[in-house]
Amino acid sequence: MNGIRWRMLRVVLLLSTLLAAAARAQTNEPRSLVLVIGAPGEPEYAEQFSSWAGLWKKAAATGGFQTFVIGEDMDKPDDDLLRLLGVLTNEVANPAGELWLVFIGHGTFDGRSAKFNLRGPDLSAAALAAALKPCRRALVVIQCASASGPFLNALSAPGRVIITATRSGYEVNATRFGGYLAQAIADPAADLDKDGQTSLLEAYLAASRQVEQFYKEQGRLMTEHSLLDDNGDGLGTPAEWFRGVRSVKSAADAKAVDGVRTHQMFLVRSDVEQQLSPELRARRYKLEQELGALRSRKTKVNEDEYYRQLEGILLETARLYERK
Repeated sequence: MNGIRWRMLRVVLLLSTLLAAAARAQTNEPRSLVLVIGAPGEPEYAEQFSSWAGLWKKAAATGGFQTFVIGEDMDKPDDDLLRLLGVLTNEVANPAGELWLVFIGHGTFDGRSAKFNLRGPDLSAAALAAALKPCRRALVVIQCASASGPFLNALSAPGRVIITATRSGYEVNATRFGGYLAQAIADPAADLDKDGQTSLLEAYLAASRQVEQFYKEQGRLMTEHSLLDDNGDGLGTPAEWFRGVRSVKSAADAKAVDGVRTHQMFLVRSDVEQQLSPELRARRYKLEQELGALRSRKTKVNEDEYYRQLEGILLETARLYERK
């Protein structure tokens, strides 16, 4: 066993060396951010939402995203729903590149249907699901509004990352999660694994824990509980189920645990990450997902077999960088 572990250490060292020596040319695919700012209702929320949106815009510009903003146009503000659906139609038609949707605002729930409040007609979870159904791009949907939990159930599917500020439609009070997430998304302090970039998972964990700390310090009952889903089971995982960047929750129906895919999503990529071609990145993502699935089965696999499979995944990952 010591021999196996020593070989694993050599693989990790080799991987680090290859990463550092990767070519400098950037070959990243186009990425899009659709930032939706909802109806504020009160002046204090208008200022708050604008501030949060500003953080997303700044980070997206740094990350090289093409950004579309819904909710700031003063010409026919009641047409925001039509504007949004038009942008989504065009973006969903694109075959490649990441598509991120971020909703900042308020939401409602009538016991059956959850909606995001826009200036003019609101956007229902069902309508958003229908608009995104043809999407084949890597998709991230971040719903920061109150009563946003049902959006997770409506949008969950393999290959998607869905984050909501609440765990159900009945958490209807104004949420703080969106503000903390906007602050964390490009904050080096949220980089838990110290790889030089803050993943969406790391930002989600930081924001969720800041929300919890806020309510504790205020001596108030928490009225929002964020959820993350990226394995397509529609159940979601709360931040407290994570230790570091790994979920300790067992997924239903033998699915991979939540968090692995979200940890592969970066609004602002590090210099090393930008050096990878889309093809190499996609293969590495697959290997990382295999690694996550293997780790989730660790207690059910013979120890020798576990380390044999682990070494194989790490060696193949290292070889990817020889193809630079």
